[in-house]
Amino acid sequence: MAKILLIETATAVCSAAIALDGEVIALAEDADTSNHAARLTLLIQACTSRSGFSLAGLDAVALSHGPGSYTALRVGASVAKGICYALDKPLIAVSTLQALAQAALHAYGAAASAQAVIALPMLDARRNEVWTAAFNADLQDVLPPQPLVLEHDLFVNFIETIRGITPGAVFVVSGNGAFKLFSAQNIEGTVCSPVQNCSAAYLAALAESFFQSSNFQDLTYYEPFYMKPPHITVSKKAPY
Repeated sequence: MAKILLIETATAVCSAAIALDGEVIALAEDADTSNHAARLTLLIQACTSRSGFSLAGLDAVALSHGPGSYTALRVGASVAKGICYALDKPLIAVSTLQALAQAALHAYGAAASAQAVIALPMLDARRNEVWTAAFNADLQDVLPPQPLVLEHDLFVNFIETIRGITPGAVFVVSGNGAFKLFSAQNIEGTVCSPVQNCSAAYLAALAESFFQSSNFQDLTYYEPFYMKPPHITVSKKAPY
């Protein structure tokens, strides 16, 4: 029975949770988009207090692997690796998109559905772009994580590619990028999931599975999955 600290900083909502045997027993969240670095350790402290488990008494640390905000992912990785180094705990990385997909499929009731279901988690990227992937009901990749621009019929082509692999599937769209799709176009056979924001709670089942299979990260070389390099602008002001 594993006790795992869960950390989610990939998007605007910063959250932490503690799971016992794959079930969340403590959760703390903060929607302040600019304050992940200041809030994360306080959220972790709140979870240890509510659960009654100390950090030293936990078995592993799991974090949202990305894609997501470059700075926010680095905050999560730094805190997670610091705890693992200090307390000699293994590090587990859970795909942010896969965690969203699992939460959306659970909310949709995919396990009880006789119809094929494809999860399309979408994370908001710049302008008219999202980061997405396609997962079947077993959370296996149908199409790998990729950036996708929601214009010029590119999303329709993306859907048709999946339909060629899984004919007749219902597409369950989740994540904070879903609004870009449904505000721009209406695609037959797509359902908007109530699962919109990322949460540390969504990491629990996958983290437990990875723990049981000893699927751990190398602390020295671990880096989050950024999808794209950071968007860095150069000041146009004249130097002093």
